[in-house]
This record gives sequence, structure tokens and C-alpha cells, in this order.
Amino acid sequence: MLTGDAAYIKNINRCIIISKIIEHRMISRADLAKITGLNKATISVQVSDLLDEGLIIETLQEHKNLGRRPIMLSINQQAGFALGIDLDKNTITFTLSDLLGFPVHTDTFELQSSDYDVILGLLIKHIKDYKNRCTKTLYGLVGVVIGIHGIVNNDEMIYFVPQHQWHNKNLKNDIKNELGIDVYIENNANLCSFAERVYKHHQSENLLSVSLYSGIGLGIMINGESLKGYHGYAGEIGHMIVVPDGRPCSCGNSGCWEQYASEYSFFKQISESHQKTNVKYEDIQNWITKQEPITCQQMDQFIKYISIGLNNIINLYNPEILVINCELLRLYPNAISEIESQLKSTVGHYRELLISEFGKQACIMGACALVIKNFFDVSDISLNIGDEESS
Repeated sequence: MLTGDAAYIKNINRCIIISKIIEHRMISRADLAKITGLNKATISVQVSDLLDEGLIIETLQEHKNLGRRPIMLSINQQAGFALGIDLDKNTITFTLSDLLGFPVHTDTFELQSSDYDVILGLLIKHIKDYKNRCTKTLYGLVGVVIGIHGIVNNDEMIYFVPQHQWHNKNLKNDIKNELGIDVYIENNANLCSFAERVYKHHQSENLLSVSLYSGIGLGIMINGESLKGYHGYAGEIGHMIVVPDGRPCSCGNSGCWEQYASEYSFFKQISESHQKTNVKYEDIQNWITKQEPITCQQMDQFIKYISIGLNNIINLYNPEILVINCELLRLYPNAISEIESQLKSTVGHYRELLISEFGKQACIMGACALVIKNFFDVSDISLNIGDEESS
């Protein structure tokens, strides 16, 4: 039984109401009461507070029936903005979204250096620019989440970024001390799985997202919560050994999965095979369409090694939904059926295997969603940006 003082209960009720307004986009007071089980007096007091704070707005619903038009409640999307950042191997991407997750501006910058102080300076400069853009709104820039392609602990310290060779960096404090803004650091694979649940698979309690880009990361959602492990290092599935004494890996081991099933490893191998530098997705698409033998052979090997890793993941976690985030597989016809044909274990069970619709945007979408979740201080959040443009 839930117990606590009045302020604690009031805060719980507030979180429930905000979550439902976000989920339904527009909802009446009466429907809020029905959905939440809260009485009308509680709804009335909470809604009044949220209106006074400028976090929600009222509109009259248009309808053709006789009688009073119901007053609908919705989030004030323009009251503030969230900034998501994807810090990858060669690029930094910034996306500013409104408070319902609709992107309003995106910038991508090429990285010319892996030096921590250089990249820190770039981050501070651009975050400051975004902060200044938002000063005329009620709440301004409400927070920043940075997705890291490496190991982040539970204290949001960067333990290791293989692609940049960073060790034990406190990026959170370095930025916060300079700008005085709420900054959160999260592993990119965790943000990808969060995006899948928040924007797409709202009802899935057990969802895994495997990202196959510069490395391989696993985002784990169990019972609707991120599973991060004792120190926060869970999900480094790219360093699962699939070929004993195989290709050397930057982690110090040999034969790691990401040396065979990441896009980075595929592009490296295909470039060597074709003796061509700067191979792009368009080149791969063209070679696949023409059934170019070397490309088709290497895609077969790529899918084989993906399947080996997925088989292990399925046996470990028994997921409801397993999402593969990989642009290469989006180019390849029947990729899912080919992978499933190689998942032959009689003990491995899952409900659905699919390729992410979000692609490389998943990390930054998850980052914006996490800013919004933290700003509203809600335990759960469902966003839907697929059916209309941001206002």
C-alpha cells in the first residue's frame, strides 16, 4: 500500500496527469479522471497548477455535435526545448526538439580531432548557442542529453570510449560547470532502446535494441526500465567473443562480435575488397541491386555473424521485441527473413524481430525524449511524432 505525506501524494498525482496528457496529446478533464482513477477535484487542482505554470494549455475541441464543446488539455510544446546530442566517432549531431519531442532544428559537424579538450570546447560552444536561441521561451533550454558511443557508468562518468581512446572523463561536470545547465550523459545504445519504446513500442515491457554502427551496443529495457548492470556497464555486447583468437579489437580482446557484425567492420572489409576508399551506402545499394558477387558474399557473411550474436542475445534475455538498428540491413531485401532462417535454436524465443525505422536518428531521438522525461519528472513517457509536423 502506498503511503506518504500530502506533498508526496500530490507529486505522484501530478506525474500521472502529465504522463497522460503527453500520451494522449489532447484530453479533457473528464477523460483524465476516467483514465487515471483520480477524482475530479484532484484533477481540477492539478490542472490549475499546470496552467498557472504554463506547462499545459487549454483549447476548445472542434466538433459538429450540438452542445458545449469540451475544453481539451495539451502540453505547451513551445514552453521550452530539449537538446539531444549524438557524439559519434566522426561527427557530432545536435537536435533541438519541443516538449513533445518534435525536432525543430538539427546540425551535424564533422570531427577533426579525438582530443577531449577540443571536443569539449565544441560541445560548450554549440550548447551555448542553442541555449541562447531558447532564452525567449518560458523555460528556455530545459536540459541536454549526450549520447556516448562507449561505456558510461551509473554516475554518468565516461569510463571508456574506444573510438576516441577516452578514459575516465567527467564530461557532465565539465559542461555543467561552464554553462550551468542540466546535462545528462548516457550510452548511445541505451538511448536507442529508450527511443524505440517511447516513440514506437509503447506497450512493450521487454525490449532490446542492438545498434550496429561504429561498434555494437545493446540497449536493454526490462519491465519498462533500462537494465544497466552493477556499475552501468551492461550492454557492451559488441565485445562478446564470437571467433576465438579472431580479429584484434580495441578493447584488448580478439574475435569480438563488433569486428564481424558492425557497419564499421563491414565498410572496412568491403573497401579492401573493392580497393575503393570512402565507400558509401549508395555504393552498397548499387552493388546489391546489380548482384555484384563480392558484395553479396560479404553481405551473406555479415548476416551470418549478426545471426550468431542475435542467437546468443535471444537465449540470454528472451525478449518480447528485438530491434536491429542498422542502415545496411535496411538496404538489403529480406534481411529479417534471412536472419530468422539462421536462428534455429529450439530454446531461443522472442515475439518480434525487426529493423529500426529510426536508423541513425534513434540515439538523438532517445536523448531528446530523456530530456523531456527528466524535465517533467515523470516515471514513464510515450511520445508520437509520426502523424503531424511540429508547430
